[in-house]
Amino acid sequence: MGEKDSKADSRTENVEYNEGSSSSASSQLKHGDDIQMAVRSGSTAHVTNTAQAIDIAKDGGWEADALIKELEDELTRTGYKKGHFDLEFANPKTFTVLLVIFASMGGLLSGLDQSLISGANLFLPGDLHLTERQNSLVNSAMPLGAIAGALLISPCNEMFGRRWAILISCILYTIGGALCAGAVNFAMIVVARLILGAGVGLEGGTVPVYVAETVERKLRGNLVSLYQLNIALGEVLGYAVAAMFIHVEGNWRYILGSSLVFSTIMLIGMLYMPESPRFLLHKGKPLEAYKVWKRIRGIKTLESREEFFIMKVGMEQEQAEVAAGSGSRSMPWLDFFTKPRARRAVVYANIMIFLGQFTGVNAIMYYMSTLMSQVGFDKYESNYMSLVGGGALLIGTIPAAFLMETCGRRFWATITLPGFFIGLMITGVSYFPRFEGDDQITPRLGIYLTGMIMYMLFFGCYATLTWVIPSESYPTYLRSYGMTTSSGFLFLCSFIITYNFRGMQDAMTKQGLSMGFFGGIALLGWFYQLLFMPETKGKTLEEIDLIFERPTRSIVAENLKNIKETTSDLCHFRFKKVFVDDNKAKAAVALTEERFGH
Repeated sequence: MGEKDSKADSRTENVEYNEGSSSSASSQLKHGDDIQMAVRSGSTAHVTNTAQAIDIAKDGGWEADALIKELEDELTRTGYKKGHFDLEFANPKTFTVLLVIFASMGGLLSGLDQSLISGANLFLPGDLHLTERQNSLVNSAMPLGAIAGALLISPCNEMFGRRWAILISCILYTIGGALCAGAVNFAMIVVARLILGAGVGLEGGTVPVYVAETVERKLRGNLVSLYQLNIALGEVLGYAVAAMFIHVEGNWRYILGSSLVFSTIMLIGMLYMPESPRFLLHKGKPLEAYKVWKRIRGIKTLESREEFFIMKVGMEQEQAEVAAGSGSRSMPWLDFFTKPRARRAVVYANIMIFLGQFTGVNAIMYYMSTLMSQVGFDKYESNYMSLVGGGALLIGTIPAAFLMETCGRRFWATITLPGFFIGLMITGVSYFPRFEGDDQITPRLGIYLTGMIMYMLFFGCYATLTWVIPSESYPTYLRSYGMTTSSGFLFLCSFIITYNFRGMQDAMTKQGLSMGFFGGIALLGWFYQLLFMPETKGKTLEEIDLIFERPTRSIVAENLKNIKETTSDLCHFRFKKVFVDDNKAKAAVALTEERFGH
């Protein structure tokens, strides 16, 4: 080796990045020469944690490009060839669109299967001679099966990956849908609904993670929110399908079997989708992760290269911590109890889910036609009017899905909970005795539909958060386990509310359930989110790790300060400052605090 190469190698080996030093180190070295030096020496500079990697990336350090050059050289040496299912486009954004469409179709299936039973409820019990309790079990069998499906999330994701977990869920959807259409007795329809639910549970905990791990950070909130938009779209589609077949003999069989069309399309489409690059890094396959990253994100932009660099360093840090004993290798579940960062994430994500489910949305969706009949519609009118509730949910989802990253998570949580609290209050009023009787049917229907539409509109916005928040809160090595916990908890809550809904109406009265129970939880949840909810918009998953490293009291103190300032500004009509100027300022402050601490 010549003198020049020797000096270059020595110089590269001695580059050591401590927090805050990357800017000065980067400014001392010429970018192109440094990349060549790093690759020639066989390694990039030593970066020990995610915070350092973020600093380097923000300061325009050469280390990200050196890593890309190293992987490109390795790719050339291995002679990479595309497989039959390896799609590639000149513009990686095309791949992102395609990936999100097929992955989010799982939301369409989930919503479709939730609302199809509403129309089938009008005829299925009579054809199969079901008692009211048996029909309650048929309705709640899907969320019960979804609990089992949620328990499959971590083993399927860890053993087979995100992509194959979604494919397995499509197979379960298809089998369950076929059995529902052909059910001949109570036992068969319950088993069919359980299998269908297992597909819902497995897919519901995997698709948001799959999307969150593959798309750009500035689009992550919006694109994960599309999953909920598809759920709402599926629910409206389910009501429409029920309306199409309602006058056909054996209508409920066609209604429940219609989901086979969509599960087949999704199954075929997912065969051409890649594995999550973060999952591949988690499994110690950086070259495979890089191959996927090139296809779905490209490496032409500096942002894409830097994000891959931060992602790789963050994954190595997690693996090093687990190997050093700070995380449990054999029992990763224990980290949710022993590691403050993981504990904060699991508590935060699951309280969001609790607030979404225990305000009654799934029970209302499953029994939408029944509820419509309770306020005066006949069977056929009830089915058609269910489209009103489903349509309101869909419309309410749209602004949050497209403006999640613009407005932020806290904004949507803050405005939506009071909104569907008011909707529940109005709905409860319609059940009061003064509105009973034939002469009061018109005002009763008007009040009920007003409350229902308002509730669904605001809940549509909030529902996006119940998928966005869990998908981005957990560290990568615990993400599949965390989603198992969150999805299982979501469907357990759904089962409890759905199975006991009619009994709760009898025990609490209809107005007591709507106004006191569901409404009370919504009101308490609003105060919780004002105090404890951090803002994560516009951040990489690795930057969100740093937010959850902070003590809870630090997050609460920051929120209290922001609440005081915002209240003062609103009282003085400084709306531009609240909704435009402060968003930019707070984002800059939050970034500084994450990088350097308080």
